[in-house]
Amino acid sequence: MAERKRPRRTRERILETALALFNGAGAPNVTTAHIADEMEISPGNLYYHFRNRDEIIGELFAAFERRADEVLAAPGERAVSIEDLWLLLHLLFEAMWDYRFIFRDLDQILSHNRLLGSRFALIMRRGTRTVIELCHGLVHAGEMQASEREIAALAENIGLVATYWISYQRISGERRDHRAAYQVLSIIAPFLRGDARALVERLGREYL
Repeated sequence: MAERKRPRRTRERILETALALFNGAGAPNVTTAHIADEMEISPGNLYYHFRNRDEIIGELFAAFERRADEVLAAPGERAVSIEDLWLLLHLLFEAMWDYRFIFRDLDQILSHNRLLGSRFALIMRRGTRTVIELCHGLVHAGEMQASEREIAALAENIGLVATYWISYQRISGERRDHRAAYQVLSIIAPFLRGDARALVERLGREYL
């Protein structure tokens, strides 16, 4: 007999519903009443699980944080290639899209909650370190030629573009596409050599 799927708990449904509403309209424009109405439950039922909207945002931010931690794991001692950076960017943008409400109203959310601001800063610093380590690996493999100063600047620029890409898409009126990873990778392209540079050029032709 097939195993019956466990029904989702109310707490899980609240988070799923809030995430969909936040992603669609922006967290500042969604109240706990909106979430309860969408779920067809009483506000009291929602407040049993979360005291306010900030608690829901914090829980969703923690879920994004876990995704980001997995993606931004440092390569360690193994040899790296440009595919490692390409995969990292793809997985990172997938996570960012799933929790895009964070980046839609980033300044407002982080300024309203200083703890989330500190945690987001840690994600940014970890991302910068991981990109720097990957660049060092590419230099060691002969796929990249760049100085320490150039690598540091590249890592910071990649973080800047990645952080505000979703806002850029929304403001420009474009629907979601998969150019983000390529656009970020194009920042590093002038420093790549051989097969690594050829891969980025091929990806550019496919995406553009």
